[in-house]
Amino acid sequence: MISRPNGIGAFEFAVLASLRAAQLCRGCSPRIEGDHCVAVTAQMEIAGGAVISHDPSAPATAEAPALASPVPAMTV
Repeated sequence: MISRPNGIGAFEFAVLASLRAAQLCRGCSPRIEGDHCVAVTAQMEIAGGAVISHDPSAPATAEAPALASPVPAMTV
């Protein structure tokens, strides 16, 4: 079982993981190493901070820059 990070609710974690799992099924490259099924890989990516959520209505900040600028973590 993958522990969700603090600050992310259970519903948001489940939705992000399902969206990321769908991307992985479509052929996106995993952002972590390991041989896991797509659901576990998606959860591990979110728990490890490799995938973050993005609220398009929120203003850009130093922690969450605008999507036009390069960011190390993938936004879903």
